[in-house]
Amino acid sequence: MSVQHFDVVVIGTGPGGEGAAMQAAKSGKTVAVIERASRIGGTCTHTATIPSKALRYAIFQMTEANNNKLFREAGLSVQLSFPDLRRSAKSVIDQQVDMRRTFYERNQVPVFAGHARFVDSHTIEIVQTSGGHQRVTGDAFVLAMGARPYRPTDVDFTHPRVFDSETLLNLSFTPHSITIYGAGVIGCEYASMFRNLGTKVNLVNTRDKLLEFLDDEIIDALAYHLRERGVLIRHREECQRVEPCDDGVILHLKSGKQLKTDVLLWANGRTGNSDEMGLEALGVIPDRRGNLPVNDNFQTAAPHIYAVGDVVGYPSLASAAYVQGRFAASHLVGEPCERAMVQDIPTGIYTSPEISSVGRTERELTEANVPYEVGQALFRSLARAQITGQTVGMLKLLFHRETKEILGVHCFGGSASEIVHIGQAIMSQPAPNNTLMYFINTTFNYPTMAEAYRVAALNGYNRLF
Repeated sequence: MSVQHFDVVVIGTGPGGEGAAMQAAKSGKTVAVIERASRIGGTCTHTATIPSKALRYAIFQMTEANNNKLFREAGLSVQLSFPDLRRSAKSVIDQQVDMRRTFYERNQVPVFAGHARFVDSHTIEIVQTSGGHQRVTGDAFVLAMGARPYRPTDVDFTHPRVFDSETLLNLSFTPHSITIYGAGVIGCEYASMFRNLGTKVNLVNTRDKLLEFLDDEIIDALAYHLRERGVLIRHREECQRVEPCDDGVILHLKSGKQLKTDVLLWANGRTGNSDEMGLEALGVIPDRRGNLPVNDNFQTAAPHIYAVGDVVGYPSLASAAYVQGRFAASHLVGEPCERAMVQDIPTGIYTSPEISSVGRTERELTEANVPYEVGQALFRSLARAQITGQTVGMLKLLFHRETKEILGVHCFGGSASEIVHIGQAIMSQPAPNNTLMYFINTTFNYPTMAEAYRVAALNGYNRLF
């Protein structure tokens, strides 16, 4: 068996693997990538971010058309099924795969197909789907295998009415009702989508609040708007057992409640794809959820083996995985690492309305005894929001009372995941260019959603006097 040697071997072609491979190749290293799926792109492209966001946009377009007064008065309405809406993602996925394939080709990075397993600390055996075997060796490795939905053994995921976040995309009909167990990012996003389709939604949360890592005011706003849309949220509940039936699924809760709906979406956690790779023999021990512990440089217990992306756990964002991959590759080749890349990563949560934030929350600032103040802009007061009809939401700026440094940006409403980057850019500037005064003294196009920064900044500035 011939063995090829590379400076860097990357496992996985999702955002983390792609970022690492491209960065190492640009640094002049020989790089190989191993991917066990039939197509490159990872779960981000095929079963998670891209298809779910394409689905969300298709649902948004349909509901916007049906809610448009002009169309209603003309007697026009659009009623597409879940599979019809889901198909809109296929062309996007194909474009993403084709584009990413060219990245590897242009940078002369070979992609090996198959499951990777360490034979020793510098040798990987690739088991191909055909049964063939191939080996490659490397000086350094970047593990970017991603994660998959957590599946407890006592839940029958083979039943046609029981789904996780990946199999749900193959749902063959629009359910009349759905129970979503787990109110994390995935659970909240799908709760919004199905409610916009007119499906009755039970959202079961095992914690005290939704998305506890967010600012409390944003959490409250999300819960309020989900309930206003008709989502039934149940906090502090735990599953006792799942009972699939011919005509639906009954979720039995430890509190004694029984929730019967057409389908069940199990969205309670994810598991890192670190199993069956021979890592334990190298001293790289996954935790109980398959996540790999890493240091600040994304090195595992074996210093020449790095891990990035969802396989290391929080924040489990495609954007974070990509910059983590770049950071790890820079570190392993001995180049300067821009730590700002992996700090203050913005969150993007595609509920309806969407949420995005960067920096610290009010809770964190209060616990740290930081003297801060708040500036707010309600979207209903913005001309652009009034024109588009997307008046639900707000922009919230947290800033230091004395230095006026921007400490956190929190946005809830239409285009939140785009708007937040203006605040992120200013936060990253050195003092004194990272203060509230930038927004007060800058001219914004009118009417725009970006104008919310000027409104929020003036609102906060006026609180100082």
